[in-house]
Amino acid sequence: MPANLIYLDNAATTRVDPRVAETMSVWLTKQWGNPASLNHAFGQSSAKAVDKARAQVAQLIGAKTNEIIWTSGATESNNLALKGIARAHRGQRRHIVTIATEHKAVLDTVHWLEGEGFKATVLAPQSNGLVDWAALEEALREDTLLCSVMLVNNETGVIQDIQAIGELCRKKNVVFHVDAAQATGKVDINLQQLPVDLMSLTAHKTYGPQGIGALFVRSDIALQIEAQLHGGGHERGLRSGTLPTHQIVGMGESYELAKALMTSENTRIRIQRDRLLKHLMALDGVELNGDLEHRIPHNINISIDNCALDLNTLTAVALSSASACLGGQSSHVINAMKGHSDTQSTLMRISLGRFNTDTEIDFVADYLEDQIRRCRQGKR
Repeated sequence: MPANLIYLDNAATTRVDPRVAETMSVWLTKQWGNPASLNHAFGQSSAKAVDKARAQVAQLIGAKTNEIIWTSGATESNNLALKGIARAHRGQRRHIVTIATEHKAVLDTVHWLEGEGFKATVLAPQSNGLVDWAALEEALREDTLLCSVMLVNNETGVIQDIQAIGELCRKKNVVFHVDAAQATGKVDINLQQLPVDLMSLTAHKTYGPQGIGALFVRSDIALQIEAQLHGGGHERGLRSGTLPTHQIVGMGESYELAKALMTSENTRIRIQRDRLLKHLMALDGVELNGDLEHRIPHNINISIDNCALDLNTLTAVALSSASACLGGQSSHVINAMKGHSDTQSTLMRISLGRFNTDTEIDFVADYLEDQIRRCRQGKR
């Protein structure tokens, strides 16, 4: 890896905060008990660490501790939420509503459920990435079981009005699932007030380790969920498997840090984002994708006309054109927002994070301007 490569792909994954790594290391080298082995001190100590982390996660999102179910990440959480609800109600309502700009972990799961006999309505967004409210109201019908809408979009950073959508779902007696993988530590979440039934979470977008996540399952309503993994009955019978204490501890620590740092971090990153965005938008043929007001401060998503810039050739900055899960394919999110496949522009997603400095941002502004100019002049 080049020593001076500036990392601006935090929407794909964040660097593990050193404080998180230090906390995790104890549970890798000094305390290694299985948290389900409660007959001795090793297991009991691990179980207490898992309980503490569950409380840390719950505190960031305003949930009860017993409403947090550990998973391997947001993809598994999305699968457990959607498949779990659908399969538990397969003999009743069989209609699902979602948005075309959702993460593939939701869209692919919904399409899989269609193969199981469920019907799905996948709504087109407005051109700014926000939900088309009239279309959503029309889509929620008597046989609708579940609605899934992402809180913060992973490509554009657009924030959906989860409060209003949740209230509509409650009115229609529809289970409401929210993928919040990109939202934790960036947006205030209070599930004591938000009308959300299920919420998918992950650690590695919030300066925690990869491979660990959670599903919030509201306890004050009668939610029936069918487990997708069996063997041991862990996590209230919803997700069997030995709990990875070190990863869970890391997620808990990262969420506690996020709660403490969110306000100051958002302020600093917004200033950096706005300075970089102003520089890029001053160039001809640069278009911002997604609503600017309803957006986390960490994201810049732009289309650059008359420029076939290969991001793999950038030697000074690491950024992406779309979600990492697409593996180089065109962005289904931007295509859905524009209503067509945009093959004439270079798409660039710049996602800022905790460890980016003002000096880096100023350098990247000049560097990207030069790369775009050279691309347009055919000098690459």
